[in-house]
Amino acid sequence: MRLILDNDYLTLVSRLLVAAVFIYASIYKIIEPGLFARAIWYYHLVPGVLINLMALILPWLELLVGLALVFGFLYRGAVVWVNIMMVVFIIALAATIVMGIDIDCGCFKASQSATEPAWDALLFDIALFAFTLQLLFSRSKRWLLRSPA
Repeated sequence: MRLILDNDYLTLVSRLLVAAVFIYASIYKIIEPGLFARAIWYYHLVPGVLINLMALILPWLELLVGLALVFGFLYRGAVVWVNIMMVVFIIALAATIVMGIDIDCGCFKASQSATEPAWDALLFDIALFAFTLQLLFSRSKRWLLRSPA
């Protein structure tokens, strides 16, 4: 199992895949923070006073984490953050399913209509979480930017 987790090529593929998803997801949210704030509100999980702050910070965190994964700088911190965000996203989507709320996940673009069922988004996030966990447990250091010794 350790041989698979530490595989340099699998780790690179995981890094690039997760980074691409997070960078792509951040773009619409950065451009339209008001619509993203509305998408957060639809979840009914965040206190109202925190929604705007979250709508401003989360997309930039997604972008920075994605870039850190691509370029390999501040890598371990980025991997921890991406796993924390994935757990939060999975819990939020599962909560909406349990509460019977029919919303657009707000993952890739903020919209008012439910264009992607929550189950589809949840399954996508669980699959992506497998890649983020691989990054968390991998000891591969190939293709990371390091400070000169």
